[in-house]
Amino acid sequence: MNNNDFFTANWNAPDNVGTLLTYRTGGVSGGVYASLNVGTHVNDNPHHVAENRKRVQQHIPHPIVWLNQIHSANVVIAKDWKNKIADADAIIDKTGTVACAVMTADCLPILLCDKQGSVVAAVHGGWRSLLGGIIANTINAMKSVPQDIIAYLGVGIGKTAFEVGGEVRELFIQSLPENQNAFIYHQENKYFANIYQIATNYLNQIGVSQIFCEQRCTFNEKDKFFSYRRDGTTGRMVSAIWLK
Repeated sequence: MNNNDFFTANWNAPDNVGTLLTYRTGGVSGGVYASLNVGTHVNDNPHHVAENRKRVQQHIPHPIVWLNQIHSANVVIAKDWKNKIADADAIIDKTGTVACAVMTADCLPILLCDKQGSVVAAVHGGWRSLLGGIIANTINAMKSVPQDIIAYLGVGIGKTAFEVGGEVRELFIQSLPENQNAFIYHQENKYFANIYQIATNYLNQIGVSQIFCEQRCTFNEKDKFFSYRRDGTTGRMVSAIWLK
């Protein structure tokens, strides 16, 4: 794994906030998991996953706290889970002794910090988690003024590839009427959903206005990213954030 196998968030976070987001390259996994799969739950060779995680860890100064992601709205404090695995989809740190991380392969990785550089969070923004209120839960747990929060939306599935049924669209509009702007009719009872816009709407609802967003798509960039929607059985990237 070299510098071409990962990138950092393009945002105006304080200097003491570090980030790292991986591509699918730079690891040892083969086949459909080629090559930097960090997911232990996708039936890849566990020795390969362990080596891939080790390679990622070498570029991060604090121990990574991994989650067992269950598409929930559960949020945990990283320092409480240094040597165990939480069933959660968002993780927070204020200590500067651990790195928060989430895995994705179409879902939206959301990295958060405050402008004072005193707290960071990583959020697994799948549609179920977003609908369940994971953004609000995370920001409440950060105990920061929403106007001080800076958000970075990493690489997820793009707005021309994420097809959902009309019932999913209705749930999001019921949750927040502004979400109507995140759906485009495709075909009978099917819509393209803009997960970036959905996350932005929930952030705006809370009062977060400093939002930085990638303009890429996991589904359409097969050489760079894993995509569950595209491939079914596949690996996972990781998005990490920490206080230096």
